[in-house]
Amino acid sequence: MADRTWTVYLSGEIHSDWRDQIKTGCRSRELPVELVAPVTNHDASDDCGVEILGQEDNDFWKDHKGAQVNAIRTRTLIEKSDVVVVKFGDKYRQWNAAFDAGFAAALGKPMIVLHDDALTHALKEVDAAALAVAKSPDQVVRVLDYAINGNL
Repeated sequence: MADRTWTVYLSGEIHSDWRDQIKTGCRSRELPVELVAPVTNHDASDDCGVEILGQEDNDFWKDHKGAQVNAIRTRTLIEKSDVVVVKFGDKYRQWNAAFDAGFAAALGKPMIVLHDDALTHALKEVDAAALAVAKSPDQVVRVLDYAINGNL
């Protein structure tokens, strides 16, 4: 199956370098993957709706506009992905990542969930929808290598 490029969507927390670790791991194994992601600049993601479409007096409508503008990218990329990786961190609650996981599950996308053991109970339903639950970016890369090339 390595005769084509796989598109892998990297959803989830934006406060660590996990995406870079997966990118480096995929590159070192020469995996035929294209890694795509949501906008990971927190301020840009929060403010895109009002910066592009106009200011709002109410934070609810500011967030609503931003969520809708961000959804253009996230929904499109998830729909076009072969695999969705969703990372949950412990510093912030990633409601958007949980939504992405649900969206990917609803579309029948193969999903790899990435989180520490401390979040296992809180994420039991998300984990149940995943085809793999990893604890490190290296495990994600290894799952991708196995899925694409059959390498252990």
